[in-house]
Amino acid sequence: MKRYSVPKWLRRWPLLRQLEVDRLALGEAAQSARTAATESRTATADRIVDSICPFCAVGCGQKIYVKDEQVTQIEGDPNSPISRGRLCPKGAASRTLSQSPLRERKVKYRRPYGTAWEELDLDRALDMIADRVIETRRKTWEAHDEQGRTLNRTLGIASLGGATLDNEENYLMKKLYTSLGIVQVENQARI
Repeated sequence: MKRYSVPKWLRRWPLLRQLEVDRLALGEAAQSARTAATESRTATADRIVDSICPFCAVGCGQKIYVKDEQVTQIEGDPNSPISRGRLCPKGAASRTLSQSPLRERKVKYRRPYGTAWEELDLDRALDMIADRVIETRRKTWEAHDEQGRTLNRTLGIASLGGATLDNEENYLMKKLYTSLGIVQVENQARI
């Protein structure tokens, strides 16, 4: 039986490499020159920080890989008894929470009936929010119902928290809203 020689340029094709040397495609046949030259973002990290995913109340463990004080990769923590090294798609993509080029980093405000956003100073925006909360609470406060029973509440303010708030933030928000007499408090993670 005569054996034919395969030209070198043809041996670069993954299928032929798999047939000749790596029948299960676990090594050489599964790599191109480009993939062989790449290096894992986790291998080049300066340090690894253990953390908890901020997206919901489950509390999955995360390993955060940092290089030059920038997050380079986020993976599940295999030592976490909750998630055992797994993350949902939102948890795996949580690096974009702080590093997305599309993230807004300034306060944006659109006036009533306005058609454009304007940037506000953070102190001014917080003062505007506080003034509106105080005024709405004052106007909608219910001390007693029709039978004279004590209510001490306002139905003029409600809160819907987002899934990126962590347990500690939600706890503090609930305490603040309850102290203001706000009873309509919900979170997106429960809906």
